[in-house]
Amino acid sequence: MSAQLVKLEATPDLVDQVYRSLLDAISDGSLAPGERITQEDIAQKLAVSRQPVLQALRLLKQDGFVLDAPGRGVLVAPLEAGAMAHIYQVRGALDALAARLAAARRFRLDPKLVEHGRKAARGRNVSAMIEADLAFHNAIYEASQNPLIEQSARQHWRHLRRVMGAVLQQSKQRETVWDEHEAIAKAIAAGDADRAARLIEQHSRQASEDLAARLTQVLRTQGEKQ
Repeated sequence: MSAQLVKLEATPDLVDQVYRSLLDAISDGSLAPGERITQEDIAQKLAVSRQPVLQALRLLKQDGFVLDAPGRGVLVAPLEAGAMAHIYQVRGALDALAARLAAARRFRLDPKLVEHGRKAARGRNVSAMIEADLAFHNAIYEASQNPLIEQSARQHWRHLRRVMGAVLQQSKQRETVWDEHEAIAKAIAAGDADRAARLIEQHSRQASEDLAARLTQVLRTQGEKQ
């Protein structure tokens, strides 16, 4: 189910709420690559003043999710397979380090993480699929007991959520991903740091290749429709 832009309550963290609402819409494709965004339109849809929208758009621009548009407003930044591949390289390295540290502690991840992931993979809610995937990896970051890993990975995941949202509707390997997750969790619990790191690096590399291929196909299809 796509994220909807609905009325927000006025709170001290209103800018953050607007940022997250817009980021969710960009991630799941409700706001498509190249789509123009104006302060007035977003403020009206979210039932807020223009000021928090302006600040949220500045943050989104700083984080690379929107670009200046000719004339008024901003444009949703395009999806680029090459940029996503670079992000996956960095995330793979962070994940491998987290898996090694977690394995050194023989940490046992909650089995419900995989159960929920498999359930989401069998459904149609792309946001639920993405959140389940993120929850699994966040659990490994937390198990590493190195808070800098999660902090470093957070920004990369914001961009990965977006490309995942663009292609997961067509993915035929959702269950396979969770087979890989389960194998990683077992290696960590067994204290096999080398195997855990190797599996999670392979997992990241394969995900990068699969998503890049599907993203290229999606972008090609979108270009043919224009």
